[in-house]
Amino acid sequence: MTDLFCLVADKNMQAAVSALLDRPESLGIRAIQQESIVHDRRDPGCFHHAVDFLRGYRSRAEHALVILDYQWDGVPADSAAEVETLLETNLERNGMGGWARAVVVEPELEAWVFSGSPHVASVLGWSGRSPDLREALTGQELWATGVDKPDDPKAAMEWALKQVRHPRSSSIYRELASKVSTQYCTDRAFQRLRELLRDWFPQTA
Repeated sequence: MTDLFCLVADKNMQAAVSALLDRPESLGIRAIQQESIVHDRRDPGCFHHAVDFLRGYRSRAEHALVILDYQWDGVPADSAAEVETLLETNLERNGMGGWARAVVVEPELEAWVFSGSPHVASVLGWSGRSPDLREALTGQELWATGVDKPDDPKAAMEWALKQVRHPRSSSIYRELASKVSTQYCTDRAFQRLRELLRDWFPQTA
């Protein structure tokens, strides 16, 4: 039996989540065995079909997570927290309450991995360029002065990658998640993920 099964919305999310879970000390948990699968209908598929998908893993994993973005056409609620509640109510109704939980990233995954860390500039191919990444993004009005990260991290990442002719790929998300510190991440969904994991898989003495 594996410790954790994750149903995720796309390959970028799969790469980032897998890399984060490979850093148990940074999450404050014990080392765990993990498995993840991308739903072929992405975010809507994770929301509408999680119960059917997870049935096959009920006896194969100690716990399960459904992880998706908040921004998608047809999202059924006015906040990420409400989407989590709707999804978990359905899980509970089908006998999966507590075993499986939901994490909805708002707005999208880039909110977890984009920060002022020098690793971000390096992974995005911006090392040694002038102006530096933060200054360049500020000049494009993509990163306001005095805040920890861009308001729209996805747009900031896409612009930066376009400037260096670096295609966006899941390997970028994997590398960012494996290097960027999570110690001071204040993102609501990330904190929720970390709390769930710490409850399920506490560090051993």
